[in-house]
Amino acid sequence: MGSVLVICVCFSFFFFFKQKTAYEIRPRDWSSDVCSSDPFAFGFDEKYCAKGCKATRSSVYFNVVSRAPFDEFKIRPTIMLAGSSIEQVFAMIDRGVRADGMRPDGTAYLMSTTDKNRNTRAQLYSQVIIGLGEHIKIQQVNANKLENKNDVMFYFTGLADVKGIESNQFMDGAIADHLTSTGGVLSGTRQMSLFRWLDAGATASFGAVVEPCNFTQKFPHPGVAIAYYIRGETLIESYWKSVAWPGQGLFVGEPLASPFAKYLTKQEEI
Repeated sequence: MGSVLVICVCFSFFFFFKQKTAYEIRPRDWSSDVCSSDPFAFGFDEKYCAKGCKATRSSVYFNVVSRAPFDEFKIRPTIMLAGSSIEQVFAMIDRGVRADGMRPDGTAYLMSTTDKNRNTRAQLYSQVIIGLGEHIKIQQVNANKLENKNDVMFYFTGLADVKGIESNQFMDGAIADHLTSTGGVLSGTRQMSLFRWLDAGATASFGAVVEPCNFTQKFPHPGVAIAYYIRGETLIESYWKSVAWPGQGLFVGEPLASPFAKYLTKQEEI
């Protein structure tokens, strides 16, 4: 792999909604149980880290409607602008900019794979479909790969290496990730790097940087990510809110992409 460009970006937001949550989490939606993006967001705290299969401190930003994380929680959600090349990073940014306000007619693909250790998020899928199926097209696909789709807005799976992703067309602003141990290690790992999603056309991805075990809390909750994104919040807000225990993971993407936000046209402004 060639040189890797990495820029860490911090944002605070200053909007407020009265609701406490946009997506209802049931207790059975979650299984029980060295740091990454979170020191920039929370400040360094060893409780967000873990050695071995242990729980970490929960994020106060998980599944909350607040759009002022610093004012309300004294945190600044962070995300990396990174890629397999400088050209790839610019292309990712361009996709995020093009996505704004487009309200794409895309599909959320929830993959249920044969990898039992990495397929733990599949237990969440039925509730995601029930809760959000009226607002966006959602398909649960019982397979290890998705191929030749031209409307991928979300792609969640659990595998060490995902085949066929380059055959799909990712819509501008798309989010895609795979639950595995070292997807957030950007180079030098035998498992698939999250860069593969970005190279294939996704606008953001997430991956673990140290062994997280297969706690679903340490990876994006598909329902939470989708719910906040389609209600018009930015990519960085939606993605960060979807991870309950983010201390062992890395967010990479174009932070301000907001494909489902409503922007006034010049005629409406008049």
